[in-house]
Amino acid sequence: MVEMSSNCDKINGERDELLVEIILKTIGPARPSRIQVPSIIKVHHLRSLIAENCRLPIEQLKLILRGQILHNTKHGEDVQLHLKEGDSLIVAVKPMPPAKHIGDGFDDDDDEELIQTPQLTSWWKRRLFSFLNERLKVPNIVLMAIFSISLKAWAVIILWFALAPVAYRWFLGPLYILGTGFSIILLNLGQRQQGDVSAYSIFNDDFRELPGTLNADRLDRDIRAGQF
Repeated sequence: MVEMSSNCDKINGERDELLVEIILKTIGPARPSRIQVPSIIKVHHLRSLIAENCRLPIEQLKLILRGQILHNTKHGEDVQLHLKEGDSLIVAVKPMPPAKHIGDGFDDDDDEELIQTPQLTSWWKRRLFSFLNERLKVPNIVLMAIFSISLKAWAVIILWFALAPVAYRWFLGPLYILGTGFSIILLNLGQRQQGDVSAYSIFNDDFRELPGTLNADRLDRDIRAGQF
């Protein structure tokens, strides 16, 4: 029994470490080459092997498999590949960026997205984001709006839509909308802390009182002048 279990462990280990030969097609005058890699491998490990074998800079290395650009991580998790014998992998070296960019904050690389999605910490949010992005093809701007709103805000939105038909049935639709608008304004007024500059102070740097303002100093001044 011990020998059978050890043999099974060896077979499983050989299956896990099964090597396949893939074809590397480097963009440029170089001829296609072949390299043996594990059939199940992470992208950053594959990138390191190709960079070492072909003597290419790993920082500027771009890999394309089956028409898709390979990234080291996706939604905070390492990307794992399942390679087959004879798979073709396109290898490209990105040119070095110029010393000074014409547009600050933008990259000309095709695989960089202009819209940055929020950083997702929960695993279920990453799974949901991947499902909506890859399966349902939801645009990135919609996903950014969805995942930027907190759960509390989503609960309020769902409750508002649930109560809207009730208000419409009781002919309170306009009042319901007006009440919603005033509630949003009141809840977002905030509270000015001691020492904070008010909105009026922005247009009145010297804190001078307006003409005609009635206060204790003005009354005392008028009494002393004999105007009362």
